[in-house]
Amino acid sequence: MPKRASLRFAEEAGMNTDPIYEADGKISVRKAVPFGLQHVLAMFVANIAPILIVTGVVKMPASEAGAVVQAAMIIAGIGSLLQMYPFFRLGSGLPVIMGISFTFVSVFCVIGLKYGYGAILGAVLIGGVLEGILGLGAAWWRKLVPPIVSATVVTAIGFSLLPIGANSFGGGFGHPEFGDARFLIVGTVTLVSCLIFNIHAKSFYKQLSVLFGLFVGYVTAYFYGMVDLGRLTEVSLVSLPVFMPYSPEFHYDAIFSVFLIFLVSATETLGDTSALAAMGFNREAEDREISGSIAVDGFVSAVSSLFGCLPITSFSQNVGLIAMTHVVNRKAIASGAVIMVLAGLVPALGVILASLPEAVLGGCTLMMFGSIVVSGVQMISRCGYSQRNMSIAALSLSIGLGFTQTPQIFRIFPELLRSVFAENCVAVVFIVAVLLNLVFPKGEEEKAAAGAAE
Repeated sequence: MPKRASLRFAEEAGMNTDPIYEADGKISVRKAVPFGLQHVLAMFVANIAPILIVTGVVKMPASEAGAVVQAAMIIAGIGSLLQMYPFFRLGSGLPVIMGISFTFVSVFCVIGLKYGYGAILGAVLIGGVLEGILGLGAAWWRKLVPPIVSATVVTAIGFSLLPIGANSFGGGFGHPEFGDARFLIVGTVTLVSCLIFNIHAKSFYKQLSVLFGLFVGYVTAYFYGMVDLGRLTEVSLVSLPVFMPYSPEFHYDAIFSVFLIFLVSATETLGDTSALAAMGFNREAEDREISGSIAVDGFVSAVSSLFGCLPITSFSQNVGLIAMTHVVNRKAIASGAVIMVLAGLVPALGVILASLPEAVLGGCTLMMFGSIVVSGVQMISRCGYSQRNMSIAALSLSIGLGFTQTPQIFRIFPELLRSVFAENCVAVVFIVAVLLNLVFPKGEEEKAAAGAAE
């Protein structure tokens, strides 16, 4: 990991050269854990929400759904550690946090209602292996996805997360009292706490503003009666995941549709990896980083299915946190991955983390998600404002963001394509950007850049 690049970026950003801003900087466990906990809290609710939705659709008993959530925390923690500390060709070496992907929810609901939960797991097993194999071939990813396409996808990821932050701020999607004054007050208190701490804190403590905001927001939410710790008396002290708790089933139509979503997930992982390299180290992601990141996305998802769990992917929420703090120390972020594993093994810890109200999370994520948008725009600027680059970025964002805001425009397409593209702006932006990159003739600058990359 390039130590000097991260140091130089920290200096350019006006920060000191504290080891917390170095990928392999030596820091104590006491210093690392708060930053890791901050990452876990930023993604915990979003990590378990897809499981609760899908298991609810297939009418899975609450006790079994709880076991799936525990397995998800362990798998996400292990996947995150593998990303940060690669094994063989698996892992990027970047501070990537993995979690259960929301991208698959709609297609899983369709498959679950048609065939049952076993068919979901069978499709994830096959689709994950195929994505992992494709991920090992970094060269074709690089040719298919040049910097302008990556930058545009990162920008789209940021825009796609903004409604999630707003929904959380208002109390959570589908909440019967969404927009109630207590949710808005808690969200505002959390956001203001983050900003005040960021302004007045000194040294590296400034980067713990999200953790401080989450704490203040949590206490505020508790007094509003929004924190439920009732399940603490119901869970066991320690719980281990069960291998193959459900028998996988294999249906060709389910496998094909899930594999398409895996390609979309790979696109998001590629965008997150590119964003981390740009925001954390002020450079482009290397081939081995892209390859290792996507390979983990696929192969660990396949392993996840063997423990009855849904696929994992890189979490853009955590990319936003790094964009805001520039803390890239792998030991600090890895401590968060260890906390996730412990949350899976010790159910009581998972219950406490899961009790974080949506409004508190929304107050913290507004700034984080906005940081991804700004970082995407910065990445586009580094590609240069040539007519070709501006056309690719402008048209792909217009079509991707615009069409998915009016999903009825996809009504003449088959159900499979609608489930993949109608409400997934990142997938549409990626497809359009790749096609435009292949169609638009390259100018002299682009040809020179492509030659240098090769």
